[in-house]
Amino acid sequence: MTDRPVEPTPGPEATDLPEGEPTAAPSPEGGFGDAAAEMANETEVEADVPPHVDTAYDDDVDTEEHELAAMKGSLADLTNDLQRLQAEYANYRKRVDRDRQLVAESAAYKALTPVIEVLDTIDRAKEHGELEGGFKAVADQLERVVASAGLVRFGQPGDAFDPTFHEALSHLGADAEVEVTTVKHVAKGGYRMGDRVVRAAQVLVVDPVDA
Repeated sequence: MTDRPVEPTPGPEATDLPEGEPTAAPSPEGGFGDAAAEMANETEVEADVPPHVDTAYDDDVDTEEHELAAMKGSLADLTNDLQRLQAEYANYRKRVDRDRQLVAESAAYKALTPVIEVLDTIDRAKEHGELEGGFKAVADQLERVVASAGLVRFGQPGDAFDPTFHEALSHLGADAEVEVTTVKHVAKGGYRMGDRVVRAAQVLVVDPVDA
């Protein structure tokens, strides 16, 4: 008896399908359509998420701006302090210079005040014509020395009387040639150092007629 080959039994794949329709490939569990839908949903979700912003860079920029503003404020404060110190130093220098000048003037005043009496003697000698020879040379030198030290003589006949600089010893009456009270004669000359009157001029004055 001859053995015939055994034909394979048709399985489910061999199920007859209507002619002309393609055979559908088996799909994984859940189906290909479900997987595609999930991927689309994930893409939409990812598109809705805003892009990541690097906040560390913004923080660094803000920190640098704050530090720059603080440095500018400190610089402005230091500038104001320096200007104030310069002004205070300038005022200090002015006070020191003024005080030094006052000290020098006071020292010169104390030293030259007694010399005024000597100058008065020289003036009387001039009036009487006794200033001659070596005495005249000494007198001229003394006058130059005290003038260089700042002691200035003032008071001449014909000057308008000023109580700030003149001391009226006597009134000699009215004089038609003057319009204001005027120095007629100088008994003792006045002396000043700068704006400081060392001694007022002692004078005799005349008044205008309509006084």
